Amino acid sequence: MRILILEDDKKIASFILKGLNQAGHTVDVATNGEAGLQLAQIEKYDAAVFDIMLPKRDGLSVIAAMREENIKTPVILLSAKRSVSDRVKGLQAGGDDYLTKPFSFSELLARIQALVRRSSSVKNETTTLKLADLTMNLIKHRVERDGEAIELHSREWRLLELFMRHPQQMMSKTTILENVWDYDFDPQTNVVDVLVCRLRNKIDKHHDKKLLHTLRGIGYVLKDE
Repeated sequence: MRILILEDDKKIASFILKGLNQAGHTVDVATNGEAGLQLAQIEKYDAAVFDIMLPKRDGLSVIAAMREENIKTPVILLSAKRSVSDRVKGLQAGGDDYLTKPFSFSELLARIQALVRRSSSVKNETTTLKLADLTMNLIKHRVERDGEAIELHSREWRLLELFMRHPQQMMSKTTILENVWDYDFDPQTNVVDVLVCRLRNKIDKHHDKKLLHTLRGIGYVLKDE
């Protein structure tokens, strides 16, 4: 995922940045509201994490400006304020979730993932995903490469859908485990490697152009080179 962090506390920003990078995500950080809004306007993010109290422009006004411009990036608000009225104010401004400080990184990551899954299911109205000559019909539950049908087992289907929804983006083993299995594995396990190998044999084996690539020590990417 690509995530925008808007936080003026350098320690907190560094803490979130480090954790998200280790989880395999791409992160941009802004330390004031104006810079954060500019990034949100010019870049496309899967999710954002905003502090409320910020220099130049507070987090709530940044969200309000984004929503006025129809920027639908899901946003988690961070605040030391714990009252119900503060939470309601944040959500009414256009925030999608609210997390009070201090917080654990594991909870923040879980909430980001939940928001992205929810956002994807709502906004993704397409019935067919396509990359090069590989197509995936989500309604008919059919995969084809160059017009030839490919039979996939359920977990192979979920893995391919993850790649097809995020073409050109690196997927770490941890990301795949969290999205395909929905529960924790030891990231050192080889279940991801085995599943990717099976999927690669089905979509790439009989084709000169390879779509599913291994980034050694990092993860995998589905791309049309």
